Amino acid sequence: MRALSQLSTAAIAAAAILAAGAGSASAFGARSDHRAGSDHHSARPQGRRRGSARPSDRGRGPLSNAPVIHPPVIHGPVGQPIGSTRAVFVQTDNTAGNQIVSYSRAGSGGLTQVGVFDTGGLGGVLEGSEVDHLASQGSLAYDPANGLLYAVNAGSNNISVFAVIGDQLALRQVISSGGSFPVSIAVSHGLVYVLNAEEGGSVQGYAVAFGRLLAIPGSNRPLGLDPTATPQFTTTPGQVAFSPDGSQLIVTTKANGNDIDVFRVGAFGQLSHTPVVNSEPATVPFGVTFDQAGDLLVAESAGSIASFRLSQNGTVTLLDAVESGQKATCWVVGAGSDFYTSNPGSASLSGFQSGLGGALTSLGNTETDGGTVDAAVPSDGRFLYVQTGAAGDVDEFAIGAQGALSKIGSVTVPGAVGGEGIVAQ
Repeated sequence: MRALSQLSTAAIAAAAILAAGAGSASAFGARSDHRAGSDHHSARPQGRRRGSARPSDRGRGPLSNAPVIHPPVIHGPVGQPIGSTRAVFVQTDNTAGNQIVSYSRAGSGGLTQVGVFDTGGLGGVLEGSEVDHLASQGSLAYDPANGLLYAVNAGSNNISVFAVIGDQLALRQVISSGGSFPVSIAVSHGLVYVLNAEEGGSVQGYAVAFGRLLAIPGSNRPLGLDPTATPQFTTTPGQVAFSPDGSQLIVTTKANGNDIDVFRVGAFGQLSHTPVVNSEPATVPFGVTFDQAGDLLVAESAGSIASFRLSQNGTVTLLDAVESGQKATCWVVGAGSDFYTSNPGSASLSGFQSGLGGALTSLGNTETDGGTVDAAVPSDGRFLYVQTGAAGDVDEFAIGAQGALSKIGSVTVPGAVGGEGIVAQ
């Protein structure tokens, strides 16, 4: 299997290089069809009804059962692991020039700024946004196998690739996102997929080779969302994420369909032609993560966190859903069996514990500074860092017994009002 994987990676890289050399546009697919959006502020009905998967909607079919061949790292890491230096990286999303601000993390959890690094691209602002200009989760992503950090430049439609050297960064590449307004990045087994939010939405795939991204020919998939739906910040897709084993790619559509789309990841890193579309009416699915059992957890902007069983055929089955009691429950991050949602409408974090069979238990709410958005937990699980976009701050919390949060302090990220994207290791 490993030999096949190495051949797969070599084939992907060779095809991408040949396509680029020939000036081919085959790596980026055309965008097509629309689907109607819905109101982000719709009240959740009592005893809400969950929708079912739509395997044939807009020509979308069930996922292929073809075997998955994961492209592994075909070189040593370009950078070095950031865990040993306890670094935290924060994206500014500044429209005058996007930057990554680097912090060292003390043993007590406090942050000290140690560097500012230009991405070579521009931040962007979705219409209607105030504290969350990208209105997405996962706009900054760390690739530990390759020692790389990936950042979206929504205002210039490209992706920046950095080598991670402790708590410092070195810019290696700026490459087209294959679409308009990139907002989220997913990494797995030597593959990278980026989610583009505008013009109906799309995903574009890349192979990682020698510290760079190579666009995979024919990997672009349109989402078919309604590009005219407004306001943009609630009707553009929220996140792209891989399943734990890398065999599936998940996209949330927020109020533009209220769907969880699931693509099959096939041989050579390409996706099924169309996803399975799982309808979740009136929930506004936004940020996602997975619990320790491999169940999918979804932050729903209508005010809940929900757990789902993700099947190999791409369908999701609701296991549990718990109200946060807060406004705009959009982002979610995990620390072991504990999970925290960010609620910008209430300036708070909501805690939940995941149990057997996907059962969720509320741990209560914790106040933050204004505009609670993207959050990150380092691998040791001791601290939580959350961006608060109203003033461009990062709030620092210690995670205690039974998931209780205690505020340590906060830092102001230069030029980061409304910014999103944070990585902590």
